[in-house]
Amino acid sequence: MNTVYKAKLLQKRRWRIRKKITGTAARPRLCVKVSAKHIYAQAVDDASGVTLAFLSSLDAGLRQKKLAANIAGAKELGSAFAAKAKAVGITVVVFDRSGARYHGKVKQFAEAAREGGLQF
Repeated sequence: MNTVYKAKLLQKRRWRIRKKITGTAARPRLCVKVSAKHIYAQAVDDASGVTLAFLSSLDAGLRQKKLAANIAGAKELGSAFAAKAKAVGITVVVFDRSGARYHGKVKQFAEAAREGGLQF
């Protein structure tokens, strides 16, 4: 399969997921993006178009731990994101996997966020 075709399929999956879920101020959308080198997570209020909390493996505190985009890094980032979200006042979220399958890094991130106190 060529790369352009795979990118189009990924975008179709993103649109299909986003049709069904939206974030509000009371229940923001927890969007997770996993690249080859880093993991990014943000809580978004789609009604007002505002990012309420953001954390990635590029963050200064996490960068010292040298987190990779692997299962261990996803687990660490998930628990750190849950702590940051709770500090902002977010306890309930809607999970958006950004077109990725729910296994491996995405699943470990979600489970660590749940263990950290987020409900979804």
